[in-house]
This record gives sequence, structure tokens and C-alpha cells, in this order.
Amino acid sequence: MPEPTLGNPQNTIAVLQKYNFSFQKKFGQNFLIDTHVLDKIIRAAEITKEDMVLEIGPGIGTMTQYLANAAGKVIAVEIDKMLIPILEDTLSGFENVRVINEDVLKVDIEKLVREENGGRPIKVVANLPYYITTPIIMGLFENHVPMKSITVMVQKEVADRMQVGPGTKDYGALSLAVQYYARPYIVANVPPNCFMPRPKVGSAVIRLERYEEPPVRVEDEKQMFQIIRASFNQRRKTLVNGLSNAAELDFTKECIQSAVEALGRGASVRGEALSLEEFARLSNLLSEMK
Repeated sequence: MPEPTLGNPQNTIAVLQKYNFSFQKKFGQNFLIDTHVLDKIIRAAEITKEDMVLEIGPGIGTMTQYLANAAGKVIAVEIDKMLIPILEDTLSGFENVRVINEDVLKVDIEKLVREENGGRPIKVVANLPYYITTPIIMGLFENHVPMKSITVMVQKEVADRMQVGPGTKDYGALSLAVQYYARPYIVANVPPNCFMPRPKVGSAVIRLERYEEPPVRVEDEKQMFQIIRASFNQRRKTLVNGLSNAAELDFTKECIQSAVEALGRGASVRGEALSLEEFARLSNLLSEMK
């Protein structure tokens, strides 16, 4: 297996010049040019030869080379067709990599895992474009893709949002969703100068370790997430008003009031004060009242 050659600025520039590549704003492309950060990501993802890795957005193949050396198999999904000939070149020596030129949100990942890994859980690693972080991560969780963990580079504030608890300003629907499915921890903060081109904001690598069983018991997962979204949609409103106004919820205001009271919370409580456990209880209480 060849050694990774990318990950330092000179080699990255050389590849981009060779192919006359121009960065696409619409794809939010920022390529990593720091080998220490790459090593850290591979370590944090705990990749072994037993693993199949799904890489989202391989770019020119910088991290893909590292992943290929560590993993049994790498499936890399890249949306930008201009990068495909570059990837064929930079990954030519690595026999255990398959590149798919597709929008990852349109790929049937569960089918891919069945075909490529016999349905065994995979590990997901990605340096995600910031505008699409949430839909990708939530899509992987909500579609119950068999996976052990997701290790991703995201905008620093998104990483913060994924791991905070009730009562903080960053706490919201994303925090609760991530913490329902996985145990989050921030592996490293990554300054803008580790990328080309430089993003305007700081980044962080966060690892989300998938729970075998969610940490709370909830009768109706979908309903709980509707309640969570509705309670953060109008942050200034009390929880009772937020839920009463939500079109997708089918409960009377009286019903919502008595459920919030049964939680032991006053009528003026806001959604951002509730823990995941309380949202699960609230959802279960409302289900019983139906």
C-alpha cells in the first residue's frame, strides 16, 4: 500500500495545478492541508483493517489515502465530477477504495452497506461542507444506517451545538437529535489555516459514537422529534404555546398544558430548559392522552 502523499500544502497545490482545478463555492470545498490533523482524525475514528469506511466528500483524496492505509475498505462519495479524474490519479495505488460520483443524500447507504460490507456496521468519516452538515448527519441516523461511529470535521459552532445540554444558547434540536442517537465528543479544534482555501470560521473534529440503544425510552420517535422541533422553532415562546401553534402536532392546548404539568414543569417553561429525558417523557405523556 503506498504512503499518503497529500496532506501538505505543496503536494495539494501541485495536484490542483496539474488538473487546473478551481474550487466550487456551491460545494463548500475546503481541503485539509495539515498532516497532524489527518493523523488525529484517523486515530479518533479508531479504524482497523476489519472496518469499512464511508467517506463523504473526499475532495482530491487527501484523507482517503490515510483511510485506505488504515481500513479494510473505503467507499468515497464525491458530488463534484471535476474531482473524479483527480481521485483516479491520487488513489491509483490503493486497491481497497471505490469512488462513487453522487450526491450522498441521494445514495441508498443502507443498500451500499449490505452489498459492500454484508450489512455489518461501518464507520463514517468526513470533512463536511458546512452548509450540508446537519442533513447528512441526521440522514445517516434517521435512516438507521448500520454504523459504529461518525467522525466529522464541522464548523466549530456546529460541533459545540451537538454536545451542549439544556439552558445554553447553543442548545437546540440538533443537540437533542445527536445525543439521542450517539455519544458526542470533540476530538480537536482546527484553525482556518489548516485548510485550502481558508474558511472564515474555525472548525472542529467531532466523533459521534452510535448508541446500541438510545439513552431514553420513547414510544414514538417521530413524534418526539416533532415536539422537539416545534419547541425550538419559536424559542421566545413558552413550551405550551410553541407546541400549541405547531401545525404538525395534533394536540389541544389543554392536553399540552396537562402534559407539561405532569412533567413537573411550570406553565411558563421554555423548550430550551428541557433535557432529552424530559422530551421523551413529554412525548410519551402526550401519546397516552391521545
